[in-house]
Amino acid sequence: MDKLVLTLLPHLYGVYRLDSDAVIDFPEDPEGGFISVTRTVEELSVVCREELLPLNCTQEKGFRLFKVEGPLDFSLTGILASLLNPLAVARIAVFTLSTYDTDYLMIKAGKLDEAISALGTIAKIAH
Repeated sequence: MDKLVLTLLPHLYGVYRLDSDAVIDFPEDPEGGFISVTRTVEELSVVCREELLPLNCTQEKGFRLFKVEGPLDFSLTGILASLLNPLAVARIAVFTLSTYDTDYLMIKAGKLDEAISALGTIAKIAH
């Protein structure tokens, strides 16, 4: 497999949690950036830029976001494993997301340099 290309998105991101039956106004990013909304039986989770996080809800802030450049074919195997293994060895926690075309890795901003070092052996990092 060729080296994967990861693009580091420029903002700080956060994730917040609401009850599964919550009705939300979809957060609008004036720059048209990354927003992910996932609803399950247990919860509603939203990932967005930090400045779009609502007040008074359970949330985690301070993430940087890597995009795996794609699109990635559905027949490919081991993409996330190849990225998560060196991060696990470096003891870096990861929050992952997937879309139809590709995968995203959320890393705490304080661990960014370590993550870039760990991922640099298997991926090209673009800023």
